[in-house]
Amino acid sequence: MTVPRAARHDAVTRGLLSRTVATVASLALAGCGAGTGSAAEAGDDVRVVAAFYPFAYVAERVAGDDAAVENLTAPGAEPHDLELSPQQVAAISEATVVVYERGFQPAVDEAVAQNAPGAVVEVTAVVQPLAGDPHIWQDPTRLAAVADAVAEALAGADGEHATAYRERAGQLGSELRDLDEDFRQGLADCDRRSFVTSHAAFGYLAERYDLEMVSISGLSPESEPSPARLAEVQQIAAEEGVTTIFYETLVSPDVAEALAGDLGLQTAVLDPVEGLTDATADEDYFSLMRANLAALRHANGCT
Repeated sequence: MTVPRAARHDAVTRGLLSRTVATVASLALAGCGAGTGSAAEAGDDVRVVAAFYPFAYVAERVAGDDAAVENLTAPGAEPHDLELSPQQVAAISEATVVVYERGFQPAVDEAVAQNAPGAVVEVTAVVQPLAGDPHIWQDPTRLAAVADAVAEALAGADGEHATAYRERAGQLGSELRDLDEDFRQGLADCDRRSFVTSHAAFGYLAERYDLEMVSISGLSPESEPSPARLAEVQQIAAEEGVTTIFYETLVSPDVAEALAGDLGLQTAVLDPVEGLTDATADEDYFSLMRANLAALRHANGCT
């Protein structure tokens, strides 16, 4: 018997943490000492500190050569587990703009609350969040709104380059809307709408493109699924004709591979784009998202 879509959705999202929608805190803007990268080379003292890769990528695109950007999460590190060094806490307090997402990295939440930076872009106040799911960048249109917010924060801090920040945000937004259209067209006509992944990192993607995410684990990529949950996923995979169990780049694929082996299915990478690794060091947000699109099209029999 086919499990109703609503019931499956409840099962998939069960155990996710409820979250409160935060507000953007706009504090007095203040410059800081020269940062690193292109802005430091230019002698600029405008500095953005971003919590982890997707927001660092946006900040870099918006900042261009007019501001330095520091990513608090090192390549290859799992951003959920971030612990800040004293130097990173100091960087937050001295930043012109901090870009982060409340509830995703407790250490960053605490540092922002206790060490007031120049201005804050708290992304769940910029976009409409899904309850319990912090992975807003899996919807390119929501990330475009973050780019606009970063541009406005930088324009307020550095009026000399305000037009440039806004223009770069506009260009990035245009590229993100093109990516959104590629996903819409690429996933419009598929043999199946469900996909199975190791943890619940793709709720925004599923909502945006009318897919059904079936996660083996919940919000935390390191949580262990119960035997009951594994049995439930097996049943859904069989009923929906799933061909592929997706695993991720920053966590062990063992559970996904074991489940795929039990069901005689394939495995493939679906990157949550939370950070880069040694294997993806030459990639960026767009190339990783397009690789995800290709993987989903192949797994779901899209034409």
